[in-house]
Amino acid sequence: MGQQRDLTYRGHMPSAEPTVAVLTALPLEYKAVKALLTDIEEVAHDDGTYADVGRVPGLPWRIALVRTGVGVLNASTVTMRVNNWFRPQAAFFVGIAGRLDKDLEIGTVVVASKVYAIHGGKLRDGRFDVRPASWQVSYRLEQAAGKALEDTAEFKPIAVGDVVLDDDKAELASFLQKHYQDAVAIEMEGTGFAHAAHVSEHLNAMIIRGVSDKADGTKGDTDKDGSQALAASKAAEALIAVLRKLKPVDGPTAAPTTAPGAHAGRPEAATYGGDHISHHGTFNGPVTGKIVNHYGDQGRSQG
Repeated sequence: MGQQRDLTYRGHMPSAEPTVAVLTALPLEYKAVKALLTDIEEVAHDDGTYADVGRVPGLPWRIALVRTGVGVLNASTVTMRVNNWFRPQAAFFVGIAGRLDKDLEIGTVVVASKVYAIHGGKLRDGRFDVRPASWQVSYRLEQAAGKALEDTAEFKPIAVGDVVLDDDKAELASFLQKHYQDAVAIEMEGTGFAHAAHVSEHLNAMIIRGVSDKADGTKGDTDKDGSQALAASKAAEALIAVLRKLKPVDGPTAAPTTAPGAHAGRPEAATYGGDHISHHGTFNGPVTGKIVNHYGDQGRSQG
């Protein structure tokens, strides 16, 4: 697996196959997912974003793999970009996390039932009042993951913040225990990814993490022992298991229609057909519009 074709595209790569997007933050997370793909084609968007697009034998999905970089802002920005680019039926963020629940072992897979943005709040009168935000996992993906991973993963909340926690005696650790005691792991991208999916209509989203450290001051030692690679591979394997259960909806992924002036090389620019009219149900009245056939040829105006 992992063989790559020496072929590069610019802009949108048309496909008759349903698509899922897989995002990672770190190179080793990216590598773990890519190792499970075949027939890989490198795709470059004209804004500079790269993706490896591949398949898993026996699955109907075209899988677009993109690395976001570390942090909530990067995750949010790139998720929106990838959604506009590939129009996937589902998106997954796959990678590693530090544990908060001391019962979890290195390599345990955690599927986020929801993610908490841990930095929200108000400071007044010498105290910090927590004002958390949270995002739920997609029901459709949760159902598929429940079937695929019911005995091999934890389905629990995850805390997200722009911080690497490696001290279980730190003020942040106590804060999390007090206010987010049901969170079993902590990472740095999930809320940005989840919010981007939330504002992208109909994008099912899920976060899958492998526990790579104990967040207790031993991270350096466990990292040296290969815990990050182990956790990333476990998360990647869980992703593929979920995709084996997940069924495509309504056939191929559809490219969007958008306004004139879309940037050349993006799917919008190739699919826009001018002013159009769309209505559902029965409409009794005059219509001025344009008929466009399946080949994009303009027809006549009617009224």
